[in-house]
Amino acid sequence: MQLNFKSNKMNQIPSVDLRDFLSGNPERKQKFVNEIGKAYEEIGFVALKGHFLDDQLVAELYEEVKQFFDLDVETKLKYEIPGIGGQRGYVGFGKETAKGFKKGDLKEFWHFGQYLKEGSKYSEEYPDNVEVAENPKFNVVGKEAYQMIEKTGIYVLRALALHLGLDEFYFDQYVGEGNSILRPIHYPPITSEPDNAVRAAAHGDINLITLLMGAQGKGLQVKNHNGEWIDAIAQPDELMINVGDMLSRLTNNKLKSTIHQVVNPPREMWGTSRYSIPFFMHPVGDMSLNALENCVDENTPKLYEDPTAGECLYERLVELGLIKI
Repeated sequence: MQLNFKSNKMNQIPSVDLRDFLSGNPERKQKFVNEIGKAYEEIGFVALKGHFLDDQLVAELYEEVKQFFDLDVETKLKYEIPGIGGQRGYVGFGKETAKGFKKGDLKEFWHFGQYLKEGSKYSEEYPDNVEVAENPKFNVVGKEAYQMIEKTGIYVLRALALHLGLDEFYFDQYVGEGNSILRPIHYPPITSEPDNAVRAAAHGDINLITLLMGAQGKGLQVKNHNGEWIDAIAQPDELMINVGDMLSRLTNNKLKSTIHQVVNPPREMWGTSRYSIPFFMHPVGDMSLNALENCVDENTPKLYEDPTAGECLYERLVELGLIKI
């Protein structure tokens, strides 16, 4: 992927390489900070090479994910845990509805959550991870993938901290035990006219950043700041990473949380499944999202109230229909 600007707008997703940031070379490190900062101010998405997920782990994860979703519905429903807003385990087909939409998205998914150390103060706050008895390897591979993609996200946030004029490790205190989620998604074959439902309706993500595996084929689209939908297609060795609403709030919209969607395939491909695996990187719930002082001035007045990350998450889970009130 190449940077491609027309009249100061992007019509392609820029590609960056995390190995620049990790190189030990100050110039390469600053190059990465500049590139990712510019992209997130202008379109809110990048494709990232040089992450910590190796090809074998990715292949194993997809194999285990497919095996899980191939289980019969009755078996999968054993892992749908009531009362936790879908934050761990299985969420069935059509249960989640994008903010502002009435039709449920055409997908089912699973949630792996944070793996806390013994004695963590957040162990009472976070639900336990759910173990799949029928396929123990699913649990093992899911945990390994969670930890590698979380490690990638921590370095991305360190680069963004430098871009924002903060201490490089500013975000570490909030995400080390953050309420992050790894979500393998299955978009099943479409068997009848969708009746205005799509695989994932237009939405912004609530979290700090989202790291997405599985954006290699057409389907994911990003709305640029001219209101045009552009295809977001990653190379096989890339993760697609975007800014979420929490980071947008924290930076007073300096970094852009961009609306995106997953559209239905052409009719001739309705019989095919699609799999994607986003990692929603959340901070701890008590992190304040008050706008950073250096992101507010007389030309850019404060845009948002001052909620905590936990309050924002709860509000969004209600909007998605995952918490009923």
